[in-house]
Amino acid sequence: MNKFEKRSRAAYDKKAANYDDTFEGKFTYSYNLLLLEAADIKDGDTVLDVACGNGRLLKMIAGRHAIQGYGIDISEKMTLQAALRNPAMQFSVGSSEQLPYPGGTVDVLTVSAAYHHFPHVGVFAREAYRVLKPGGKIYIAEVYYPLFQRLLYSPLLPLLNEGDVKFYAPEAIMRTLTEAGFTGPTQMIKGRIQLISARKG
Repeated sequence: MNKFEKRSRAAYDKKAANYDDTFEGKFTYSYNLLLLEAADIKDGDTVLDVACGNGRLLKMIAGRHAIQGYGIDISEKMTLQAALRNPAMQFSVGSSEQLPYPGGTVDVLTVSAAYHHFPHVGVFAREAYRVLKPGGKIYIAEVYYPLFQRLLYSPLLPLLNEGDVKFYAPEAIMRTLTEAGFTGPTQMIKGRIQLISARKG
């Protein structure tokens, strides 16, 4: 576990008990909503939420579709909250860079408001590609800032001590996914949210 993951774990362990009521919890709810509306999910799909937090997004998805839900998060206390919220689903404590799931078993993989915490996004993208079934889709709802603000804010992120690494342009996220083997990347920008999706060929 590297320093960013250690910081994320410590920060989110502290927030886990009442995350939905925190400023961040309320802020990221809109990311969950946008992803929920955009994602092509069907009854019976296996859905993996990476950096699942307290399981709110998976609960929202399960309210619409009969899914097999899985989640992984760096924070043990967050995954405990997620399991309480979604007792029929399975949750793991771990890194975005080592997904503890067999290859070719996931229909839909989601990341909501967490991509900027991932220490090595290329490693994550390759892991996401590995666990998805052929034709499976990845959806990343992420913070969006124009170039000037990215250049201004990104150097400050490590100083926050919450495990933030970097803010990305949509083109950078799509390029990382393409380099990992994904096809047909698309982007949507809505206010301060960017939604990137792609398919495993």
